[in-house]
Amino acid sequence: MAHILGGIFTSHVPAIGGAIARGQEQDPYWSPFFDGFKPIHRWLATARPDVAVVFYNDHGLNFFLDKMPTFAVGAADSYHNADEGWGLPVQNGFKGDAALSWHIIEGLVEDEFDVTTCQSMLVDHALVVPFQLSWPGGGQWPVRIVPIAINTVQHPLPSPKRCLALGRAVGKALRSWQGDERIVVFGTGGLSHQLDGERAGFINQRYDQFCMDNLGPDPDALTKISALDIVEEAGSQGIEIVNWIAARGALGEDVAEVSRNYHIPISNTAAATMLLESGSTALERAA
Repeated sequence: MAHILGGIFTSHVPAIGGAIARGQEQDPYWSPFFDGFKPIHRWLATARPDVAVVFYNDHGLNFFLDKMPTFAVGAADSYHNADEGWGLPVQNGFKGDAALSWHIIEGLVEDEFDVTTCQSMLVDHALVVPFQLSWPGGGQWPVRIVPIAINTVQHPLPSPKRCLALGRAVGKALRSWQGDERIVVFGTGGLSHQLDGERAGFINQRYDQFCMDNLGPDPDALTKISALDIVEEAGSQGIEIVNWIAARGALGEDVAEVSRNYHIPISNTAAATMLLESGSTALERAA
């Protein structure tokens, strides 16, 4: 069966992509954030994943307010990056794993999730920036992807509890896959931030640290409040924590924290990075 190696959780602020394009990774403003990826680079070099399952939120490339699926799963052989209006350089496209995508979709429907299936899908900074951070230097991406988009824009929003259940259902499907792929799971977005309105620039360090402290050992603790409560705690865009929650659900129960980094602000966002490793991967590395 497929081997779930672990999970990478990171902010996906488009300004990060701009800093990469300008070569500013070691500027004093940026280096505290970029340096947090050094242990992830070392881990990826050892883990050697074949596939990345990515929980993220679309920013208008595929869905807009008039048609916004709660959960959408890509089932394509390839995915292209496009300019979504931030002026970021368009990156190389991604290879998909359509067979694995369909297996996940079938498992989700069997578990009574009504997902939108996308046989054609563009990917935006919410997926591309985390890959630029994880595999810097450009060139071809070393993994195939299964993108899973979660609605964080149009109300009603999915609850944190439902997003954790989604992730657990994805993990169940992955563990039933008969291939031998090595899989890394991504959760992207956040942490606390608000881009507009009276609370523009809002950051809540207390809530961010609560999320990071509990994500590994007790993800259910993050589901005790509603999506609207998260907006109150973390800002209107801070709801992107549900992407982290879903990704954490896919990892299973036995995880160990390898690294974390928290830096404020990046643009007007509390930027964070975490690496959680599955228990079986830790044992494999120790052997």
